Amino acid sequence: MQSGADRAVRVDSSTNDTIIAPSIDGSDALPVNTPEPAASESRTAPGKLWGVGLGPGDPELVTVKAARIIGQADVIAFHSARHGRSISKGIAAPYMRAGQLEEHLVYPVTTETTDHPGGYQGAIDEFYEQAAERLAGHLAAGRSVALLAAGDPLFYSSYMHMHRRLADRFEAEIIPGITSVSAASAALGTPLVEGEQVLTILPGTMPVDELTRRLRDTEAAAIMKLGRTYPGVRQALSDSGRLDDAYYIERASSTRQRVMRAGDVDDADVPYFSITLVPGPTPTTPLPRAKAEPTAVYQDSKTHESRSAAKHLATQPENGAADQPDAQGSIADRKAAPDNLPGQVVVVGLGPGATEWTTTEVHEALADATDLVGYTTYLNRVPERPGQRRHASDNRVESERAAMALDLASRGARVVVVSSGDPGVFAMAAAVLEEATDPQWSGVPVRVLPGMTAANAVASRVGAPLGHDYAMISLSDRLKPWEVVAQRLSAVAAADMAIAIYNPASSQRTWQVGAMRDLLLEHRKPDTPVVVGRDVGGPTESVRVVQLGELDPAEVDMRTLLIIGASTTAAVETDQGVRVYTSRRYARTGDAPSPDA
Repeated sequence: MQSGADRAVRVDSSTNDTIIAPSIDGSDALPVNTPEPAASESRTAPGKLWGVGLGPGDPELVTVKAARIIGQADVIAFHSARHGRSISKGIAAPYMRAGQLEEHLVYPVTTETTDHPGGYQGAIDEFYEQAAERLAGHLAAGRSVALLAAGDPLFYSSYMHMHRRLADRFEAEIIPGITSVSAASAALGTPLVEGEQVLTILPGTMPVDELTRRLRDTEAAAIMKLGRTYPGVRQALSDSGRLDDAYYIERASSTRQRVMRAGDVDDADVPYFSITLVPGPTPTTPLPRAKAEPTAVYQDSKTHESRSAAKHLATQPENGAADQPDAQGSIADRKAAPDNLPGQVVVVGLGPGATEWTTTEVHEALADATDLVGYTTYLNRVPERPGQRRHASDNRVESERAAMALDLASRGARVVVVSSGDPGVFAMAAAVLEEATDPQWSGVPVRVLPGMTAANAVASRVGAPLGHDYAMISLSDRLKPWEVVAQRLSAVAAADMAIAIYNPASSQRTWQVGAMRDLLLEHRKPDTPVVVGRDVGGPTESVRVVQLGELDPAEVDMRTLLIIGASTTAAVETDQGVRVYTSRRYARTGDAPSPDA
């Protein structure tokens, strides 16, 4: 017959009873209020609290010290949800000994749905207070308590709540553990951060807008606390332009480990113990490839599993882990190092000013680039990334800038040429494509990614002044003579279309706005609405509606865009300010009015 000292002992937090497990001969032990004191409990000195970090899941990743303390402790304490299964106990099981007390701390709620009068936080705080007092009872009786924590005890762990409540009354020591971030990075088999790159660790419970902002502002990221939060995490990854570079790792280091591209994950199949990683930008100096068999992200099925061998298909039992894969290396289909990709030039538009007006596609191109080329002012709008080279220049050297970009790409660089607004509207796309017709650049791929143009941004601030036919004209005479500009202004004005005026003035070019006004007044009435938008989307944004006859050239500079209305453009006073629109129809269908009508 098994002696009582050899039986497993468990303390049930739901009843406050201590239960001795059935003996081998089948006789059941009855609940008692307190266990028989073991020899080690005869001491009167308070016991010691151990915060034991167990690592991410593989029992072989438990530290030597953690294993020793687990085996020596009088009480093993662990948390679980109401289903009763404890991941931390499963990891620690190989190191536990018979006869240890088990303090099972069961969370009353794991989501924010509860009828507790204090709401979710009230229920959790009450649970922590009760759990701390249960552990305090053991410590006061002289028993050592090992409180188990998956990962590290002070890294998004339940242990810290007990530490705050007990460390001022009892001796406490923390045994650090390997975090899930490290295990997930190892499963991915690629550098997470290096050099001066910044790693940001984020909880998936953050609001989507804030999570998006944080992802845009960092080189690398780890997103934890997934589960039901994953749809919002996926949205933030997409909105920040990081989805294509993000990976999902489930139950890292266990034989139920899965590695998938974050965009391929089924939202309904995400456990809490999973993590999303966004590795830092690929270094410009490539790393040598690992010689070990790579852990591939398989593309042959809807579910992509991280597999290094057939062993990786095994299922981990609830209370432990099975054999681990033989080797792990670089992910087979991760973006190759720069020397494995042909160079290319991508011409992008950032939009007129606000970060949220830059498209996801453009964010992705900027993150993937080895080199950025552009006007200094526009490059300053792009967050710096370690290892990424910048080639800034003056705003008047478009052809030279285009040639530099093509030359860099011909030598293998992934080059992004940065424009404001849309790159195809008075910006760098035409310059690059024209330069690319030179036979020496015939092998260099060139792509253009669209952006929001300033005319649309300014128009949106007042309504729809460009709601019908309109033209875009640049007043700059640097690349074309003023006579051509004047001829085009007259033609468009005579055709009775709204006009978006780009580049109206600069520090060296101030007279064209007055000349344009006088020319347009030959075709338009003095009360024609004119929208004057300056730095729209930027910190000093201003938008005003004036009449053409009152347009003051002194109030216009290079950061201003003008929209000149047609005869069908109306400015209407509303409670929200002046609203401007150009009607989609004339007085009689097919019969445009004359300017004097």
